[in-house]
Amino acid sequence: TLWLADAHKNGWTWSLIGGFHRQGRRDLDEDGWTDAAGYERGMVRPRVAFSNGRGRTISITGGAMIESRSGGTLEESVAPDGAPFTETLDTSRGDAGVVATWLTASSKVVSLRGSYARQGQDRMFGDVRERGVRETAFGEMSLQGVRGRHTWVAGAAYQHDGYAARDFPRFDYSFDVPAVFAQDEFALGPVRLSLSGRLDVHSEYGALAAPRASLLWRLEDAWSVRASAGGGAFAPTPFVEDTDETGLSRLAPLIGLVAERAWGTSVDVTRRTRTVELTGTFFASGVSNPVQLVALESSGSMLVNAGEPTRTWGSEVMGRYRSGPFLAIATYTYVRSRELDVESALRREVPLTPRHYAALDLMIEGESWGRAGLEVYYVGRQELDDNPYRTEGLGHVIVGALVEKRFSQFRLFANAENLGNVRQTHYDPLVRPERHPDGRWTVDAWAPLDGVVVNGGIRVFF
Repeated sequence: TLWLADAHKNGWTWSLIGGFHRQGRRDLDEDGWTDAAGYERGMVRPRVAFSNGRGRTISITGGAMIESRSGGTLEESVAPDGAPFTETLDTSRGDAGVVATWLTASSKVVSLRGSYARQGQDRMFGDVRERGVRETAFGEMSLQGVRGRHTWVAGAAYQHDGYAARDFPRFDYSFDVPAVFAQDEFALGPVRLSLSGRLDVHSEYGALAAPRASLLWRLEDAWSVRASAGGGAFAPTPFVEDTDETGLSRLAPLIGLVAERAWGTSVDVTRRTRTVELTGTFFASGVSNPVQLVALESSGSMLVNAGEPTRTWGSEVMGRYRSGPFLAIATYTYVRSRELDVESALRREVPLTPRHYAALDLMIEGESWGRAGLEVYYVGRQELDDNPYRTEGLGHVIVGALVEKRFSQFRLFANAENLGNVRQTHYDPLVRPERHPDGRWTVDAWAPLDGVVVNGGIRVFF
């Protein structure tokens, strides 16, 4: 990866990031199936920005990316049905965006934002070829001002999302979504309140509201309390996690779906001293009309809205300690998430959601020589969905390390991940004994698939 930047005294700056990345296909358990996909990716992203120092700014960026990925069976290998199975995905993407702001004579700030992205994909999944182009466009204008204790923002936006499927046109769609929004932030003594709302008028799913309220309460210098609550909505498309893996060829047309509606709340309390910061958080959320992928009796699958909400709640504790060049961060998270399984009509734990998660990061850094760090993660047991080998994933510990050496105009770094070589295929095969109705030959990943990963590089400063 190459990064270049320059600045000019007349207020213009520019930067350019370009890179090429490659990874070979890896079959770590030697069963003839690709555990870690191979890919080649090239990308370039220029950026130009201007500021006159008096409130007028503009930033323009664009990008292009081409990637080719390959998986499935290796050469001269076959799936359990005795035939080879190809998985390839070629992606091309281009995008552009602009952000502009200026200060009016009445000290208000006008902001304009716009973006456009086009992504084309050509996929082989077994003997099925799937090609399509997805386009998104976004525009927004807002006005920000201050009046007394109030800082407010109001504006309007427009978004377009469309998909054109060359091989399966039944999934074509074109959504247009105009919207209005407003926010007001103000202080009442030691409490700072923020109230906001957004209304989207979706061309397919109607009015989608997103209200939100939050507060920050500072108790002297050492304590602070944050609380927030809000809601939102999501308009369904054919693209969910499952179809990202399998494609759309075995999916039934989308019929009768309604938008998902969500709410959420969180409260956190923080205590700070000179060297220690401790934060405790409680959170809860719910999603009504959650979209699920269910298998059909004949073949294939379809997307449906579940009849009961998905509910999630939990807590997190984080501690941070800093003394001179040494930094330590410890985190523990507890999560309970339950949903209605449409196929069994029973409530269950949401698959692939560990109940316990913990992390410890240790770092020591010196301005003259560089830095070194160690990270340890624990991922607890988690429910699995339709896995023929087990119903619950095993808890596991992942260890990583980082070393960086500084010189006058460059830095050398090495990064190692998963030093314990934890791999899901140490416990069970990745390939199913029989093909799933949605077309997959593999089970869901609940632990690392690629084992130990070591990379390094050099950063050069001009």
